[in-house]
Amino acid sequence: MTALRTLVWLSSALMLIACGVTHFAYRSLTDGLTTSDALEAIRQKTPPHLDNSVNLLLIGLDSRKDMNGNDLPKEFVEDQLHAGSSKIGYYNTNTLILMHIPADGEKVSAFSIPRDDYIPTLNGDGSPQGDHKIKEAYAIAYTGAHERFAAQGVKGSELESRSREAGREATLATVQDFTGVAIDHFAEVNLLGFYDIAKVLQPITVCLKHPVKDRYSGADFPAGKQQLNAKQALAFVRQRHGLEAGDLDRTRRQQAFISSVTHQLRSQGVWGDLSKLQGLFNVVKKDVVLDSSWNVLDFAQQAPNLTGGNVEFHTLPITGFATRKGEDVNLVAPDKIKSIIQQAFAPKRPAVADKHNAASVTVDVRNGNGTIGLAEKTRKLLAALGYTSGQTGNAMPQSHTTVAYGDGAQEAAEQIATRLNGTSPEHSSSIEAGHVRVILGQDYTLPETAVSSGADVPGSARSESSKSSGPAVEAGGIPCVN
Repeated sequence: MTALRTLVWLSSALMLIACGVTHFAYRSLTDGLTTSDALEAIRQKTPPHLDNSVNLLLIGLDSRKDMNGNDLPKEFVEDQLHAGSSKIGYYNTNTLILMHIPADGEKVSAFSIPRDDYIPTLNGDGSPQGDHKIKEAYAIAYTGAHERFAAQGVKGSELESRSREAGREATLATVQDFTGVAIDHFAEVNLLGFYDIAKVLQPITVCLKHPVKDRYSGADFPAGKQQLNAKQALAFVRQRHGLEAGDLDRTRRQQAFISSVTHQLRSQGVWGDLSKLQGLFNVVKKDVVLDSSWNVLDFAQQAPNLTGGNVEFHTLPITGFATRKGEDVNLVAPDKIKSIIQQAFAPKRPAVADKHNAASVTVDVRNGNGTIGLAEKTRKLLAALGYTSGQTGNAMPQSHTTVAYGDGAQEAAEQIATRLNGTSPEHSSSIEAGHVRVILGQDYTLPETAVSSGADVPGSARSESSKSSGPAVEAGGIPCVN
């Protein structure tokens, strides 16, 4: 829920710098920030980067406590936030958004990870916590660390700070393992941060496709465009009861809210309002935690499309619902998740430059994925790139996509492996010269280029996303959502 607050801050801070605000103003922001070294705990386990892109994790903590672990005032939590008791929420990360800022300045891709995805969670040192909802990794690590440090005599704000650091490390390790990509930077904010930012920026324009009324969140809105105050904004992003897709629709509310706020910041001249700027500065210093290695000024220069609203939000797909340990959870296919993320975050695939040379290589495609028709769809994709079509057929099921080649086909095999996110190609004396053999694994999804050309392939990244998690939300305006 709360990562949207972080992006609200992030976009505002970056746009502020990008618009030429003075170095003094920049220093006044960064000098008071709360920072974390949690990323250092997982550096040795970080997957390699293929280019100079940046992967940013936005963490929304569903805590009704301040930075020192004190309960927020009861009246504030129940009346203004409409968020129940201060005991609710604990230290769960109810929002996780992984953003990829390409090195070439292209559109930013953002993936929301549904909070109830049931997966193996990790501590910061990589040790297993067991199977839990992904949102619980932070809380489990926090609780263990709190008990351990308290037994050592650590007290007060230091106890809270060290326990939260363990929670951050666990969240970073879990998300990095789940998605298979490196996390370069992160930002964390709690429930109060959203309210504080919304209060500075109110009124905030949003759009709903249908009228809603929900006593749990306090949401009571007509259909269409409308302006919200801070209390209403919290209700807008918290509602899940009464929505067709429940938590998944709430995730799209968060994405739409981020888009609306960044659009407002860009279009309504917030930078000319000194009181609002100072308000944003104060919220950032009070409610936001950033990783200590993050140089915001350098990042602002690297990510103009983030500040310009050129962002596309997706929600990672689920495979179904179930009950585990007495709780409702989302079931997921981890190999599919990794494939979707890695394809979206990978550097642009070079097209086959010389189709005459490509035509001299014959490609055989076999399906070890289990999805009907996938080998034929992939053959057509490779044929469109200029390769000569060989045979298609089935193979024994295998986890990963493999590429092998005969004499004279190494370069083509390497291009194909990159295109299909396959393992490093290997030479095989059993394969005829000038031939490449592709066996599609269970982690395979048809590349985006093929999906966008009209192929509706079961199991592809786009068809799974549209089936399980709904359409993408485009930033840069006021998107209308459920």
